[in-house]
Parts: sequence; structure tokens; C-alpha cells
Amino acid sequence: MVLTQRSHVRRPTLEDVARQSGVSKSTVSRVINGEARVRTEVVDRVRHVISELGYVPNRAARQLVTHRTGAVAVVAAQPENRLFIDPFFDLLLRGIRRELALHGAQAVLLFVEEPDDYARVADYLGGGHVDGAILFSLRPGDRLAEIIDRLGVPAVFGGRPLLLDGDPVRPGQAHVDGDNRGGARLAVQHLVSLGRRRIATVAGPYDQENSAADRLAGYRDVLRHAASPHIVERADYTRQGGADAMAALLDRHPDLDAVFVASDLMASGALQTLRERGRRVPEDVAVVGFDDLTSIAETTDPPLTTVHQDAEEMGRLMARLLLARESAAAGPPDASPHLSPDASPHLSRDASPDTFPDAPSVIVPTRLVRRASA
Repeated sequence: MVLTQRSHVRRPTLEDVARQSGVSKSTVSRVINGEARVRTEVVDRVRHVISELGYVPNRAARQLVTHRTGAVAVVAAQPENRLFIDPFFDLLLRGIRRELALHGAQAVLLFVEEPDDYARVADYLGGGHVDGAILFSLRPGDRLAEIIDRLGVPAVFGGRPLLLDGDPVRPGQAHVDGDNRGGARLAVQHLVSLGRRRIATVAGPYDQENSAADRLAGYRDVLRHAASPHIVERADYTRQGGADAMAALLDRHPDLDAVFVASDLMASGALQTLRERGRRVPEDVAVVGFDDLTSIAETTDPPLTTVHQDAEEMGRLMARLLLARESAAAGPPDASPHLSPDASPHLSRDASPDTFPDAPSVIVPTRLVRRASA
């Protein structure tokens, strides 16, 4: 048996980062731990040097001092195959992983697809393997929210975890969400401004996470007093689902002249159906999507007008919020890495450094990106 020789390449140290950044070691430590007492330009400079040097904090040494694992569970209440075909989730996970890596933490990805998965995930979360959890794609009434309550694990939700009857989040449950309802309003208002009068929507499924309901509500907000009826078809956030929904809409309402589609992936399928049916876009039917996934929106024919939300930034915010809650649970308040409204324009107005660990709503704004489809 041949043993490979261990590399003797010297690993960059905290001192190296401090020296190249032109700051003290304690400042570098504060940046790594996400503390707020560092100017934004210093944080950016230190993070750049960390990335440039490939510095990795000594997680083993930190665990001996803090009694923390340095691991975070990322729980997806989503079929595994859908997670890896939807670019939105890829960006979300990238943001989570990158922010955790800046703080010397790593993500452990868990899936909940079958009923038996809940017990398995609960055992793992309660077994001391991770310091906290980030959960997304929960459906209304999902048992994961109750499990988190029972275990007392620091957690952040992607989207609002609702009860079955539509009640808001329980006290103590923090969440990060996009402005789904406001973004949908922007999309439909744009279609109205173009003079479109028979505006349909391809909405997400009834049992999907809260975003589907919010985007449908935004569509209805704009058309509440319109003379034409609301034209709604549901789909499953896949390309094929969007194609099938568009076909059903055309069969029922051949005179429709615009459609707001609740995701770019579904919108790409809708454009395919319109092309197959001989409908010109945007001359005959204007199309607006949601997400602004450039890998889709810039490559469709024609390029897709859509609502932009920063999925990677949402992932980063989830990780930063979780790290703050972990620190608040594990140590004195002045050791907590806070995320104040001044540090990020995405925080809702009721969030402050004093209330941040206590479940603020963190809402990522949306904006319309105009391309050729509408």
C-alpha cells in the first residue's frame, strides 16, 4: 500500500488575514463572528482578504471553547429532484453556504419528502449534531414548525411558516421572505399599463409554500375592480407545469392577451406553449414571470420580463439571522452578531439590534425587470 505524503503547504492564519487587511486580529475575529461593531468598508475588505487567502477558521479549536458543532441543518421540505432542477433553490443554497463559510460553519442538507422523514429529521435536530436550522419550502401547517418549537432549536424559516388556518408565525419563529405580493402587483400593474385587458395568471399549487398564495393575492389586488374576471390556472413550479397550464388557459380563454406566471421556470414552459399555438409574444400575449433567474429569463424566446428578487441575498440573510439567534441563545447579549437595519436595506422597519433575535420579519424587496416579453 502506498501512502500519499501530506502536503506541507502552510495554511493562512488569522494573523495573515489581519496583516493583509491592515486591521487587528480582534477586528478580524469580529468580522468572522458577524459582530456589528465593524464598519461596512472594513467588513468588505476583511472578507475579500479571507476569500483571497483561502483562510478557514480553526473550527475544532472554536468548538472546544464554545461547545458548538459549527454545523447548521438546511432542511428542504421539497422533493430532492425538484430542488436540483430549479435555479432559484441553487441560488438560495449558494447564499446560505457562502455566509456560513464566512463564519467557519458548514451546512448539512436534509430533505423531507415522506411522512417518515419527520421523525428522522427531528431525531437529528434534537441529537446535538447541529447548532441551528434553516428551513424552507414549508407548506401551511407543516409539522416542521411544530418540531422546531418542541426542540427549542434556533431556527430561521424561508418564507412565513403558516398554520393550516392561515394564522401567522408562532412567537419566536424568525423568517426571511421576498415581497411576493408586492412583486406580483408590479407585474400585473405593468401588464395593465400596456393596455392589456384579459390578464390571466399561472399560480403555484394550493398546498405550496406561502409564496404561491401571496403572488396570487397580488394579482387579485390589481384586478380587484377590473371588469374582466380573474383567470387563474394552477401549476407545480416546473417548466412542464407551466406549459400545461398555459395550454389549459388558452383552451378556456382563447382571447386572453396577457399572463402573469408565478415563476420563471413555469414562464419558460408557458412561452413554449404560446409559440406552439402560434401566439406571438408580446404582440398577441404579453408574459411576465417571477424570480429573475437570468439563466432562464435571458435565454427564453423572447427574453422574459420578470420580477427580480435576490435569492442569493435571501440565503445570506437567513444564515446571518440564524447566527445571530445562535449567539443570543449561547452567550451574553454583547457577544451576539447583530444585523441592524443600517447594515442591510432589506430588514423590515420593526427590526432593530435589540429585537433581532426575537423573530423579526426580514423582507427582501422586489423590482420589475423589463425585457422583450412584455
